[in-house]
Amino acid sequence: MNIGKQIKSLRLQKNVKQEELANYLGVSPQAVSKWETEMSVPDIALLPKLATYFGITIDELFQLPNETEFERIENMYWNERRIKTETFDHAVRFLEGVLKQEPNNVRAYENLACLYNHRAHSDHELASEYAKKVLDLEPSNKSGWCAYLEANRGVCGDEWYDNHFTVIEYFKTFLEKNPNSFLGLYAIIENLLDDERYEEAVPYIEQIRKVKNNYQANMYIGDVAYGKGDLEKAKELWNAAVEEHPNTWQAYCSRADRYKKIGMIQEALNDYETCFNIQESPRITDGLHSLAQMHERMGDYEAAIKDRERIVQCLKEDYEKTSGESIDIHKREIERLKSLRNE
Repeated sequence: MNIGKQIKSLRLQKNVKQEELANYLGVSPQAVSKWETEMSVPDIALLPKLATYFGITIDELFQLPNETEFERIENMYWNERRIKTETFDHAVRFLEGVLKQEPNNVRAYENLACLYNHRAHSDHELASEYAKKVLDLEPSNKSGWCAYLEANRGVCGDEWYDNHFTVIEYFKTFLEKNPNSFLGLYAIIENLLDDERYEEAVPYIEQIRKVKNNYQANMYIGDVAYGKGDLEKAKELWNAAVEEHPNTWQAYCSRADRYKKIGMIQEALNDYETCFNIQESPRITDGLHSLAQMHERMGDYEAAIKDRERIVQCLKEDYEKTSGESIDIHKREIERLKSLRNE
């Protein structure tokens, strides 16, 4: 039973002293102190008043140990499509309570970020469905049009809105403090290239080559060549990236992404297949996701269904995943593809 730690955490979140809580409950401050140091526990008759005071249920007073609670939250945002509001709020209260006591707890911040991103994603799913209803009923409705694009990260046509200015500016500052951060360099290069700011990307590409001399620098320099109109030079550099790292699955996946954009469809399909097949367990399914999208785009629904089934099989074999949202999302996609196949 961890009720003493829970009482202390909730009291700190509420910014009240032991004396204030004691006065509300009609007990001595020493009694509250003993609960929080686990020398004793509150009388069972006090539990309803404690729950009311903190605005929680009685069950929430009996918090799981921190490690178990962290694992529960992490499983929740990985495996659930929608998180109930009360469950979400309880998780946030727990994490904020951890941060009151441990202001530099990285795991708590990470969990908060993932929780809010999960909610944003599920909210966008709902927004997308509502926006589609608007457009079904009124195809010229601009608000519905904007809502659908925003929910699905679509391009709206306003350059100032569609660009990655905020992300790029953040990572510029981040890299001033962390100049050898691979993830920081990776992020700013990807976003600069997507915004077609090729010359600005080059110094960061040279830096990422120094930090991690893998396939990516050649891929990126190839992207710069492609952006400037030199397709042959771009293909030469993309191919060199794979030839220099023939056992790196990510190199094939990256080249396939580029082949797909320039219409080299069969070459892209081959590379996505290779990127999955050369991996050892536990395998990453990026290539299969891309194959499923490409096959659907080509109208080959049977192949797209098989790609999704291979993802489900991989999750089962390599991660022992047989249920939860990571599986359910592909089952929904398989059913959707079957309906398209049968039209």
